[in-house]
Amino acid sequence: MAYDFSKINEEKNKVIDWLKGEYRSIQTGRATPQVLDLVHIDMYGARTAIAHAASVNIEDPRTLRVSPWDKTILGAMEKAINDADLGLSVSSDDQGLRVHFPSLTTETREKLVKLLKDRLEDARVRVRSMREESNKDIDVRAKEGEYGEDEQHRLRGEIQKIVDSANAELEVLFQKKEKEVMGE
Repeated sequence: MAYDFSKINEEKNKVIDWLKGEYRSIQTGRATPQVLDLVHIDMYGARTAIAHAASVNIEDPRTLRVSPWDKTILGAMEKAINDADLGLSVSSDDQGLRVHFPSLTTETREKLVKLLKDRLEDARVRVRSMREESNKDIDVRAKEGEYGEDEQHRLRGEIQKIVDSANAELEVLFQKKEKEVMGE
């Protein structure tokens, strides 16, 4: 009987998407609307992403312009961005909000790279635990007589290929974000 690799591939994709989300929330000194993707406000009794309640545009390399469609939520948006603790400063005017990205010092950049490495390691730990769970499942099935020793070894090899692929993708994400943070 063939082993179903769809679960491990689905888990791999979840880990990669998680890391992408974590990296998106780390600001690099350049204005990017994606930084606000994880910021939500309470609007009309529902939790709403800022991008769904306003237009978010790049005004200049260090400033975003957030123009809410309903001006009554301006205060809630400003509070939500400040409470998100993204290291950004916010100012309001009659048009909406300006979100200012501070320039990064060398020390701040090094701290951000350390944070990126920590997030990468968290993702790698998730991938390793995913591998261990799959290997345990294969071992249990082999003991029940579903797989022979050769088949068990082959399946473990396939799982390791998926893990290696996931780690390579995670590394690419890290290197790309590290260059962005270091301003290269």
